[in-house]
Amino acid sequence: MKRPSTAMVLAAGLGKRLAPITDTTPKPLVNVAGKPLIDWGLDALSAAGVSRAIVNVHHLADQLERHLAKRRLPEIAISDERGELLESAGGIIKALDHIGADPFYVLNSDTFWVDEGQSNLVLLANEWDDERMDILLMLATKDHATGYDGRGDFHIGADGTLRRLDVGETSPWIYAGAAIVHPRVFADAPQGKASLNRYFDKAIATGRLFGMPMRGQWVTVGTPDAIGMAEEAVARYGTHG
Repeated sequence: MKRPSTAMVLAAGLGKRLAPITDTTPKPLVNVAGKPLIDWGLDALSAAGVSRAIVNVHHLADQLERHLAKRRLPEIAISDERGELLESAGGIIKALDHIGADPFYVLNSDTFWVDEGQSNLVLLANEWDDERMDILLMLATKDHATGYDGRGDFHIGADGTLRRLDVGETSPWIYAGAAIVHPRVFADAPQGKASLNRYFDKAIATGRLFGMPMRGQWVTVGTPDAIGMAEEAVARYGTHG
């Protein structure tokens, strides 16, 4: 497929687990290895050829807007959620007019990764099949993840389709905070608060949620202690990028 030229970057969250840092600094601006978290994702988008990113803002939004105004690539459009935090899908639905009719990237602003070889976002675009997919998630494995201690997110089938974990199950596969989504999944969606998990489940029900294993090291920064681990991961794996 033609690579997506547009991305939605989810940056409106409160980052409560990163307090007290996030009492005065929005989570996307927390510095990791000399770079704010959000710039890790925006730089990856730019390198993959994305020309425009819509970024939603809420908590300490003025700081984030000032920072983003300094960027040249990708071009930044702000989706203002100061009045109400809309959650992941709600933020996308609010911004659909800016996103357009073509498949687009979705990135979390509190996770990033160190590529090993080719850009994982380019690999994600190469994997996209519009006939079969509504959503394609980038997946990491626990043994290639830093800052994660959960039970996993999905099982992946031989054909790449995903299903949720049943009660008591574990999986090595983690949603790595990057995806390609077709806007059709939000057709007739109401405005307001909504989680992307609702749309993941909708795609699972129709066999149209797929996953792609990433290459490299995935990093999540959920707590202050995780910042040091993230910086160690960048120092260790950054030479592979």
